[in-house]
Amino acid sequence: MAANRERPVIILRPIKRVAAGHHGGAWKVAYADFVTAMMAFFLVMWIVGITDKQQRAAISEYFKNPSAVVGKSLKPAPGANGPGGAADRLIPSTTPVAVAGGHGADFGAREPLKMTPQQAKAAAREEEKRRLDELKRTLEEAIERSQALAPFKDQLLIDLTPEGLRIQIVDRLNRPMFDNASASLKDYAHTLLGEMGGLLNDGHHRIALSGHTDEAPYHQVGGYGNWELSAERANAARRALVEGGLQEDRISRVVGLAASVPFDKRDPRSPVNRRISIVVLNPEADNVPPADSLPGTLPGNGAPAPGALPEVGPVRVAHLPGEAGLGNG
Repeated sequence: MAANRERPVIILRPIKRVAAGHHGGAWKVAYADFVTAMMAFFLVMWIVGITDKQQRAAISEYFKNPSAVVGKSLKPAPGANGPGGAADRLIPSTTPVAVAGGHGADFGAREPLKMTPQQAKAAAREEEKRRLDELKRTLEEAIERSQALAPFKDQLLIDLTPEGLRIQIVDRLNRPMFDNASASLKDYAHTLLGEMGGLLNDGHHRIALSGHTDEAPYHQVGGYGNWELSAERANAARRALVEGGLQEDRISRVVGLAASVPFDKRDPRSPVNRRISIVVLNPEADNVPPADSLPGTLPGNGAPAPGALPEVGPVRVAHLPGEAGLGNG
């Protein structure tokens, strides 16, 4: 009995094991903010990389004053909150703009861009050059597609001059445009000019024509020579263009220049000097020398005239080394 009383009492207390509590999703929110910020950063870097200086300046101006209405002043009104912030005081006005949520009659209208006369002239010249460039590409594509024009593309020379877009139709040794010493068009030349008339009728530009001969002497009774012959050939080309669809009131002038403006100065009797020149005039054509007073585009004829539009190479140079013609006489 005494041994049982001395036995110690053992108390078992169960240990309650509790799983770790939920830490929440705050880290996900922070991570999402970080990813969003990085996406915005790379978008900004991409925009900066693909825009030019002028576009970046426009974007900068927008963030300085992000208003739907273009202001009249170059500087924003001073306010305690800086540019784009709320005004310090109400501006007395009886217009609908003063009413909350109201819009005036000019809401969303943009003030016309103010340019100096020189800037306006330069902008108009650039726009006209763009139109002539587009017309040049259209003509070249039409020449490639047309079954009537494709066989003669080696006789069609297209380039830009200070006067406008110049289209020259030159002779070849075995394929002249006119009968010898005559203003009568060959059948294929008449077809060629008719096709050109239809292509040139789509536009508002005026047209100038000039006829050219080579330097071969040609005289008839009564003093009829290369001057008269070139003028009659230019007029025959005019009639063919009109028959092809070109409106007659689009024609500004028809002149004959004889052999005074050779295309190939190295060989005055070359077949390429016998040609018809058609110029699609730009609005400034009256203030520059005629395009036909400029040298041809063959190598060695010198640099283009000062102030000339950039020269664009012809579709194909028709003159081949060693080629020679019979002349007009």
